[in-house]
Amino acid sequence: MRDQPSHPPPSEDVQEIGAPEQFAALAHPLRQRLLFALGHSPATISRLAAQLDAKKGNVAHHVKVLREAGLVHVVETRKVRGGTEQYYQRTARRMVVAEPQAAGTAAMLAAVAQELDRSPAENLTLRHVRLSPAKARELGETLARLVDEAEEDAEDQPVHGVLVALYQQASPTSAQAPPAQAPPVPPERSG
Repeated sequence: MRDQPSHPPPSEDVQEIGAPEQFAALAHPLRQRLLFALGHSPATISRLAAQLDAKKGNVAHHVKVLREAGLVHVVETRKVRGGTEQYYQRTARRMVVAEPQAAGTAAMLAAVAQELDRSPAENLTLRHVRLSPAKARELGETLARLVDEAEEDAEDQPVHGVLVALYQQASPTSAQAPPAQAPPVPPERSG
């Protein structure tokens, strides 16, 4: 029996996320991790449970939520030892959230944190940069292009996660700005 069937890539290149049930589905770190795992090749509930170190029943529940939200689908069904084995895959290679919601963003970042915790971080950087709207748009397009054009190695090579986020930092309002304070005075030395 083969370990894993060979399948074409997901049917869509890009899927836009916008429906309420999709946002609800994205609002859980395990579902985010399942989407990560199903991004390159199909897998069964058993394989996903082993890969993510989770219980099969828990994985089955979360895959069902993702499937009902249209984020994963069954790509193959086979009869195995008197039962049915289904291989699931993400519906698109890349999912774009046009208007992110806090719960989905928090779940995605929590899922990335779980992935980083299980793997040595190769590069994790946070930097704040002052950019005009035009330069910010150009940087965002360049980052997206770099990720999209990255050539993948053979399937026997490890999978690496890439998280790209460009966001405008919220500006504090003048009412929320802390009052100016005088610099601290050093204590006097006795002596």
